[in-house]
Amino acid sequence: MIHFIKHNKSLLCLGSYLLFSYALTGQNIQQTQTDTIAIDSTKLVSNFDREVNLGFQTEKNGNIVGSVSSINPDKFLKFDNTQWVRDALNGRITGLKYSSNIRGLGDALIVVDGIPGRSIDLLNMEEIQEITVLKDASAAAMYGSMAKNGVIVVTTKRGSNKKEFNVSASSGIKNPVAMPKYLDSGEYMKYYNEARANDGLSATYSDDEIANFNSGVNPYRYPNIDLYSNDYFKSQSSFTNVLADFSGAMEDTKYYINVGFKSDRSLQDVSENDKGTTRFNVRGNIDFRINNWITSSLDAVAIIERNKSSLTNLYNAGQTFRPNLYAPLLPVSMIDFTGNSTLEGIVEAANKYDGYILGGNQSFSGNVPLANIIAGGEQTNMTRISQVNNSIDFDLSSITEGLSAKTYLSFDFYNSYNLTVKNQFAIYQPTWNDDNKIIDLVNVGSADRRGQEEKVETNSFVIRYGFFGLLNYEKKIKEDHFIKASLVGFTNNTYVKSVKQSDKNSNVALSLNYSYKNKFLLDLNASYIHSVKLAEGNRGKLAPTVGLAYVLSEEPALKDISWLNYLKLRTSMGTIYSDLGIPGYFLYDAIYQQNGGSYYWGDRYGSTSSNGYTTIERGQNNSLGMEKRMDFNFGFEGLVYDKFSIEANYFRSSLKEQVTRVSTLYPQYYNSFRPYSNFNEELRTGFELGIRYADKFGDLGLDLGARVLYTDSELTKVDEVYEDDYQYRNGTSIDAYWGLESLGFFGVDDFNADGSLKDGVPAQFGNVQAGDLKYKDINNDGVVNDQDQVVIGRWDAPWTFGTDIKLNYKAFTLFALLTAQVGSDALVSDSYYRPQAGDKYSEVVRGRWTEATAATATFPRLSSIENTNNFGKTSSFWMYDNSNFKIERVQLTYDLPETWVSNLNMEDFSVYASGSNLLMVANNKEIKQLSLGYAPSYRYYSLGLRVKF
Repeated sequence: MIHFIKHNKSLLCLGSYLLFSYALTGQNIQQTQTDTIAIDSTKLVSNFDREVNLGFQTEKNGNIVGSVSSINPDKFLKFDNTQWVRDALNGRITGLKYSSNIRGLGDALIVVDGIPGRSIDLLNMEEIQEITVLKDASAAAMYGSMAKNGVIVVTTKRGSNKKEFNVSASSGIKNPVAMPKYLDSGEYMKYYNEARANDGLSATYSDDEIANFNSGVNPYRYPNIDLYSNDYFKSQSSFTNVLADFSGAMEDTKYYINVGFKSDRSLQDVSENDKGTTRFNVRGNIDFRINNWITSSLDAVAIIERNKSSLTNLYNAGQTFRPNLYAPLLPVSMIDFTGNSTLEGIVEAANKYDGYILGGNQSFSGNVPLANIIAGGEQTNMTRISQVNNSIDFDLSSITEGLSAKTYLSFDFYNSYNLTVKNQFAIYQPTWNDDNKIIDLVNVGSADRRGQEEKVETNSFVIRYGFFGLLNYEKKIKEDHFIKASLVGFTNNTYVKSVKQSDKNSNVALSLNYSYKNKFLLDLNASYIHSVKLAEGNRGKLAPTVGLAYVLSEEPALKDISWLNYLKLRTSMGTIYSDLGIPGYFLYDAIYQQNGGSYYWGDRYGSTSSNGYTTIERGQNNSLGMEKRMDFNFGFEGLVYDKFSIEANYFRSSLKEQVTRVSTLYPQYYNSFRPYSNFNEELRTGFELGIRYADKFGDLGLDLGARVLYTDSELTKVDEVYEDDYQYRNGTSIDAYWGLESLGFFGVDDFNADGSLKDGVPAQFGNVQAGDLKYKDINNDGVVNDQDQVVIGRWDAPWTFGTDIKLNYKAFTLFALLTAQVGSDALVSDSYYRPQAGDKYSEVVRGRWTEATAATATFPRLSSIENTNNFGKTSSFWMYDNSNFKIERVQLTYDLPETWVSNLNMEDFSVYASGSNLLMVANNKEIKQLSLGYAPSYRYYSLGLRVKF
């Protein structure tokens, strides 16, 4: 770790020297590489002529009718060198919430190089040519059932006629943004005694014990263990990312190869086994001509990822290891061997670790996280991924001009396995004398044996096959009319280990596009969707969509307006049928259960006879169908003054005929054999707005983008039966939190002398006392129960914002990405925030209720037993405002002078310093920044360079 810190200090000094010395010497150099890439507002105009990959086909941006947004990583990676695709998407695309949620519909379908279902988490941004988001039904219709929540189309890079070689390298450190803060031993013991007193129980710890733990007189006899301290975790860890790609052409063959290496070191700092993660990936493709009418391509991807660690994740284990349990390490120097040859033999035989033996306690022999890390063994998680694609393109113009065809075949293989080596080890419970010396050791573990168990276990095994065939026809009629038609059929089959029924998706789609003078645009799409989840004879559905666009700027009356460069109105509507919401296979079928039983026969009164009987567990419904998404979109996009572009859309999406086991359509005695039916309905509406402004003021260039998305939702039809009208979910938000409305804490005045609740105070859950949570009796029946649940918040933010800012001055470019979300709530649910019974206490319990702190308390009274009233119910007490503003990334880039770059036989050379997850502004920042589970959230700092030959 010391070597790495020194190395990064050297990099930082070198980077700073290069940046500022180049800046000073650059005053005498007439031209820099930045001058050649100064902001050119004509690029905004050319965006409407740019070809956009829609997955099965490409189209000029200006001719697209559906609601589509796209980004080209080559345009921003130099100034925003993030390599995680999700990070690059978050806050950057109009209509995209977070990284993969389109307009609040849910996780979108990911399509990589034409293959649905692939993961963007396997990609580096350097590999990607373009990312396109298909938002409305008209744009996504060709993908059928899988496009229920929209589509994100990722197109990777391919070879070109020009030879290129690019290198991107970065190295840096990551710091935990926040670590859990638990009470020390003395404070924990004091509060635990208080919890027992609140429950009418005697104290567990004496005052003398607490004093000894507080004194620190012997940290091994009276331990104060903080597994999140610098004793076990580094203050920072390193990461490195190196990527190189090269491309070119030889005669009729183009090629592209991308190679990447990534290293992410572990923050856990106990054992040499905690190495962290390394990943190696290679992507290659070739495009070649077979003859004058057939071309083909072959793509291959291989990824190997290795994570080596000890057997215990300390960040997770620390959440349950109380500070006073026992000392996990015992120094040999504190053992008194005087006249005790038996003790000498025990210590002689024990494994020693830098002068320590492993400590433990008989009562907690199963809770030995540090011993398991130091002596328990190691594990290696391996992930191997391979993908192969082959496409064949046919130019069929010899049959009729404008006719072409394409076939695409893919094979994906995903495998991960875990190699574990386990050791047996001894842990010792000490006996101490009055002089704080160890006078006896008892092994409460096992005998020390290494390599006792070696196991290889396959965690996941997935195979995916995909195929699609495409027939295209294009025809220009005279000068004003253009017709384009596409017919596609595809199938996708995913096999997962231990899953008997593989996922199958298939559909046939037809797209008809018409353009008149590039002014009036019409799209007609129809997709025939097939689902094996439904009964035979009911497995197919036809889903039509229609889209219209009108390029107003092509009208003579507007064409001569100098400040109006482009203006297009568009609208679309349509239907997408999907089986993604059907929660299983064969749900249309009845299920019968054969049971044994004993009952009286009429002719054998007085005796019993055993016989089997059959019950029906679920009714049959061969009419069970797919869910239906009905879409409407209206919007416009434009450009004015060659500098200011805008895109805006209003959308309305209704999800109907959702699958559920309906109860309201059947009498009560049907309860056990109700069939699955199509019933529930949801509605989502909203609008999105994206703007971009680009201009140059002397040597200062400005490129500013901003996006806002507003979404609202409503349950419009729900299968439900409640006693009280206010409990019905129909008409409420889809993302509503339902729970009890907290009124704060019970006070002493709420109780009679015998501890019973006073008249008029509603009964709660179990026996309550002063300091317990108090809930509102919504229906005024004198009892608080689940019938008093109401809407207390919503988990999805209705407002999301994203802003990217790029300023360049001569050779320097400063980039920043900002995001915000407003209007959402969240609940704390982990034992860190809601400890009860024997849970470890975090710092939140310092705000516990007592009679003295009743006016300022922020936490219920402490209790050493399970408390359903306080901790077992969802209530507004545990809710917090989830709104926040974040500075996601900042990067400062310096371009070396062009003359220097040319002398090095390069096209471009830049160095940069960047940081990510830098700042959060929120009312509840402490809660949001603390990650509980297996790893903290990090703040990243890096130095890097990019070279283009």
